[in-house]
Amino acid sequence: MADRTSLHDKIAGELGVRPEQVRAAVALLDDGSTVPFIARYRKEVTGGLDDTQLRTLEERLRYLRELEERRTVILESIRSQGKLTEELEARIMAAEEKARLEDIYLPYKPKRRTKAQIAREAGLEPLADGLLSDPTQDPKTAAEAYVNPDAGVADVDAALAGARAILVERFAEDADLIGELRETMWSQGWLTSKVREGKETEGAKFADYFDFAEPLSKLPSHRVLALFRGEKEEILDLTTEPTEPGGEAGHYETRIAERNGISDEGRPADRWLLDTVRWAWRTKILLHLGIDLRMRLRQAAEDEAVRVFAANLRDLLLAAPAGTRPTMGLDPGYRTGVKVAVVDGTGKVVATDTIYPHQPQGRWEEALATLERLARAHAVELIAIGNGTASRETDKLAGELVKRHPDLGITKIVVSEAGASVYSASAYAARELPDLDVSLRGAVSIARRLQDPLAELVKIDPKSIGVGQYQHDVAESKLSRSLDAVVEDCVNAVGVDLNTASAPLLARVSGIGTGLAENIVAHRDANGPFRTRTALKDVPRLGPKAFEQCAGFLRIPDGDDPLDASAVHPESYPVVRRILDHTRLGIRELIGDSRTLRSLQPETFVDEKFGLPTVTDILAELEKPGRDPRPEFKTATFAEGVDTLADLKPGMRLEGVVTNVAAFGAFVDIGVHQDGLVHVSAMSHDYVADPRDVVKSGDVVTVKVLDVDVTRKRISLTLRLDDEPGAAGDGRRPSRRGDGRRGQGRAGKGKQGQGRQGRHRDGRPPAGGAMAEALRKAGYRV
Repeated sequence: MADRTSLHDKIAGELGVRPEQVRAAVALLDDGSTVPFIARYRKEVTGGLDDTQLRTLEERLRYLRELEERRTVILESIRSQGKLTEELEARIMAAEEKARLEDIYLPYKPKRRTKAQIAREAGLEPLADGLLSDPTQDPKTAAEAYVNPDAGVADVDAALAGARAILVERFAEDADLIGELRETMWSQGWLTSKVREGKETEGAKFADYFDFAEPLSKLPSHRVLALFRGEKEEILDLTTEPTEPGGEAGHYETRIAERNGISDEGRPADRWLLDTVRWAWRTKILLHLGIDLRMRLRQAAEDEAVRVFAANLRDLLLAAPAGTRPTMGLDPGYRTGVKVAVVDGTGKVVATDTIYPHQPQGRWEEALATLERLARAHAVELIAIGNGTASRETDKLAGELVKRHPDLGITKIVVSEAGASVYSASAYAARELPDLDVSLRGAVSIARRLQDPLAELVKIDPKSIGVGQYQHDVAESKLSRSLDAVVEDCVNAVGVDLNTASAPLLARVSGIGTGLAENIVAHRDANGPFRTRTALKDVPRLGPKAFEQCAGFLRIPDGDDPLDASAVHPESYPVVRRILDHTRLGIRELIGDSRTLRSLQPETFVDEKFGLPTVTDILAELEKPGRDPRPEFKTATFAEGVDTLADLKPGMRLEGVVTNVAAFGAFVDIGVHQDGLVHVSAMSHDYVADPRDVVKSGDVVTVKVLDVDVTRKRISLTLRLDDEPGAAGDGRRPSRRGDGRRGQGRAGKGKQGQGRQGRHRDGRPPAGGAMAEALRKAGYRV
C-alpha cells in the first residue's frame, strides 16, 4: 500500500483543507461514524468539515483505496513475473488515476498469446529492433536472415509481418504515449451516430440521432446516455472519431512516429516503419482509445445524471411540510374512480372512500356530497390531489367543493404522486395499512406526503420517486449510494420524532439500520412512548456506538427533559448545565430566551472536551430548539378560468409550481394538467450554467406564457417576465456548436422540426429514453 499520509495529503489538497482534518475524518469514518454525525457533532475533531466536504472526502477515499488495492495487485503480478524493476515500480507508485495505472500494466498483463508474442518466440524481435534503430537497412534484405519454416516463418513477408506485430504492440503499450493520445482525442474527437438500416420507424424516439455528431468534450450527460441507450436498443451505431468527421487525423500518426524516432528521410526502411505506425494507429491504438473514451463519456454522464437526480431528490425531500393538519388525499382516476383517504394531524387514517365523479359514471354531485361529508366529519384543512391521470378534473372537483363551502376553510394542492403506486404494493405498506385495499393506500400516501414529504417519501425506494434523468441507464451501485446519502443527510438535517416516526424513517437516522429501526418500533409498541433519549439504551441490540450516532437526531417533543426535543446531543448536556448555573435560570426559562442566550460568550463554556464550535451550536439550538431547516409551507394559486391548454394565451402571467428540473430547464405546473417548459435560456438575463441555481422542485414561481401549441400539447414559458411572446427562439438558447460558434452535430435527415447539427430548430436539445419521456409528459414532440 502507498503511504497513507500521502493519501490524506492528496485528499486535503483536492478539498483545500489541512491533512490533519482529513486524517481525523477518515479515522471517524473508519470507526463507523456517519457523515451527518461527524458534520454535526465532531466539528472540533475535523476542524469544521461540513457534510458536503465529508461526502466528497468519502467518495474520493473510496476511489483512492480502490486505486491502492489495484496498485498492490499489479505490483504483485509483475513481481511474480520477475519483471519488476525499481524504475517500473516508481512509475506504478506515481500513477494517480486508474487509467494511468492500467496503461502502465498493459505490457505485463497476462493475456492470450498475441501475434507479437508468437513473433518473439520465433526469434523476430531482433529484426524489429534492428529496423527501428537503423532504417538504412532494406527490410526485405534484413528479413531474409530470419526466415525459418520450422519456427513458422515461411518467407520474408512472414518475417516482416512478425516484426511489424512486435512494433505495433510495443507502440500500443507505451503508457506515456497512450495517455497523451487519449487526452488529445478527448479534446479533439467527436462522437457520431447513424441509424441502423431499417430501424427508422422502430427507433423514432431517437430520430434526433439518426445522423448526428458532436465533440466528445462538449456532449451533455443526458445526450450521452440517450445515445448509448439508442445503441443498446440496436437503433443507433455509434463511432468515436479522432477528429471532426471528415477532418484530417494524420497528426496522431505523426506523434506516434516522433515518439519512436521514425521519420521519412528516404532511407530504405522509412516507408515500412511509417506503414507500421499507420497500422498501429488504425488497428490497435484508435480502437483502444475509442473504448477508453466511451467509458469516460459514460462515467462522466453517469456522474452528472446521479448529481441531477440527487439534487432533485434533496429538493423534494426537503420540501415544505404542511404540518399536523387533517388532510384528505385524492388519488385520481376515471373508470376506477377517485380513491379518497382522510388522515388526521398525526397521519393516522380515519376514513376512506371511492367516488366516481368522472366519465363514464359521471356522478359529480354525489362525489361532492361525499367529500363535503368527510371534510366536515374530520375537520379537514387540506386536500392533496395526485398529479396523475384525471388529476386536472379531480382538481376541478376539489375546487368546486372549496367554492361551494367556503366555511370549511379548505386549501387544495396538487402534489406529485411519483412512487405512490410503488409504496402501495410494498411489503411495508401491507404491514402499515393491512386493512386497506392496495388502491386506497396510494391516497393515504398522497395525503401524508403533503403533511410531511420527508417522512412519507423515505418509505419508497429513491429510484422510484421519478425526479431523475436516465436513472435506469446509470450503474445501480453508484446511483443507490448517492441517493441513500441524500436521504440520510436530509433525514438527519431535519431530525426525527422518536415516538411517531415509522421504521423506514428511523432506519435512515445516523447509526440506525433497518433491524434497529424495527426493534425501536417494537419496543415503543410494547412499552409506550419514549420519555427520554436514554431510554433508547433499553432497545435490544442498540449499543453505545449506535446511541452515540443517533441520539442527537432523535427528538422527544413532550419528554421528561426539554433538551431531548432539541438537536443538542446528550453527550453535551453537561455544557447546558454549566450554562444554566451561569445564568441562574431553569432549562424551560432559558430555552427560547434569545436576549439572554445572545449575551453569553461561548468561550466561557469551552473546556477540554467541548470546543467553541460545539458550544456555539448549543447556544444557537437553545435559542430555537428543534428548528426545521425546511421552508415555510405555501401553495401556488392557479388562475381562475385557466383550466385547459385552450385557455392559455401568449403573454399571460401565471403562478405555478416547479415539478422537475433537468439539465436543459425546468417543468412548471400552471394548473392546466400539462407541465410547461422553462428552457434554461429563459430563466435569467444572466448565463445559467445549472437550472437548479435558479429554481428547485417544489418552488412556487411566476412565469409568462411565450407560446402554446394546443395540437402538440406544448407550453413554452419564461421566468423573464419582460420577454415578449413569439420572440426569436421563444426564449430558448440558439442552436450552437460545441465550440460556441455554430450548431452541434450534423444535419438531421427527413424529420420535420429537426434542425441542423443534431438539435431541434427551436434550440431544444435532442432527447431520448427517460428524458424523452419527461418531455413527452410535458407535451413536447421528441
